[in-house]
Amino acid sequence: MNDRDEVARTLDAIWRMEGARIIAAVTRIVRDIGKAEEIAGDALVAAMEQWPNEGTPDNPAAWLTSTAKHRAIDLVRREVNYESKQAELSHLTPSATSDQPALDEIDAEVSGEVSDDLLRLIFVACHPVLTEEGRVALTLRLLGGLTTGEIAQAYLVAETTIAQRIVRAKRKLAYAQVPFEIPAPSELVERLDSVLEVLYLIFNEGYSASTGVDWVRPTLCAEALRLGRILAELQPGQSEVHGLVALMELQSSRLRARVSAAGKPVRLLEQNRATWDQLLIRRGLTAIERAEALDAAPGPYLLQARIAACHAVAIDPDTTNWVRIVALYEVLLYVQPSPIVELNRIVAVAMAFGAQGALPMCEELVRSDELTGYYLLHAVRGDLLEKLDRKSEAHDEFVRAAELTANAQEKEMLQARAKEQRN
Repeated sequence: MNDRDEVARTLDAIWRMEGARIIAAVTRIVRDIGKAEEIAGDALVAAMEQWPNEGTPDNPAAWLTSTAKHRAIDLVRREVNYESKQAELSHLTPSATSDQPALDEIDAEVSGEVSDDLLRLIFVACHPVLTEEGRVALTLRLLGGLTTGEIAQAYLVAETTIAQRIVRAKRKLAYAQVPFEIPAPSELVERLDSVLEVLYLIFNEGYSASTGVDWVRPTLCAEALRLGRILAELQPGQSEVHGLVALMELQSSRLRARVSAAGKPVRLLEQNRATWDQLLIRRGLTAIERAEALDAAPGPYLLQARIAACHAVAIDPDTTNWVRIVALYEVLLYVQPSPIVELNRIVAVAMAFGAQGALPMCEELVRSDELTGYYLLHAVRGDLLEKLDRKSEAHDEFVRAAELTANAQEKEMLQARAKEQRN
């Protein structure tokens, strides 16, 4: 006998760890993510009805998976003529005619099949046919195991908005008849780029929240990193997968140091590096080694990971190899031209060679209008002007940056920096 609350807690933990695999296994049968999620939900309801009276199974994840797969097969039977589909159904499970879950069915599955199902689900959830918002919401829902409420809270939007994004994404996948398959080699790089982009977007929103009162949202960082690690296991031969994992590991190592005890933002140069997570740093450096061992041309994620590694191995800002960071940003600009990358390069130039040489580069970026309305452009210009003791101009730039940011903590920090220029 189990208490219902205890069963609920158990199911919540299992779903967060295994929900994506369960949905992936069911999707292989029904070929529809929306239906697969509903069926997996039915399996959870069945567990809540049975486990309090019958006890929690020894392998609860296998029970849920087997139950969901049987329900999926029943659905296929109802939707098509059973006789014409019998041969197709027979290979899905050796005990498809049984009315009870066969737990050994899951244990007997080869790991490669389960991995392939999960990989297929990742590629479908991040399919380019979806909008960026749809891909992010669907990925967090199906692969991150977050509820619509948790996703809405993380992104500070209404729960109904997230629910609508997920529904629209599922409908679009169904309408476009996106196949539940791993892309062909000729399509893999393009599709993989979409997956990596989604994980990168999720992580960045957690690392530096664009809106709201929190400076960081660790849940999003953790989910993006967890999914990245899974993807690296499923695609070990892809250099950029390891590069992104390395970048997220190294950036995650600083999360505790990015926020003070009072919850205020702490800039990189002011962080207590003794609080950086050394385990995550070692994992990040190992992921870089794995990427480099594949002997592929470095992509944008690996290059950013190398930049992050320069910070991770330095004991303080003064011993950071800023010249190497500048060189890495120049390579990154060649590989992935972007005004934001150029802005980051300017910051590194200021650290390596001084603000005097960096300011004209920043002025040129301002004149280009490529980052109009981007608060960090004004924050960087303000920082350079402050270093050159041009306090009045620096004040105006920090005020402008504060006006443009939608994050309350960042706004407060920039307003404080502006006030400092008046003292």
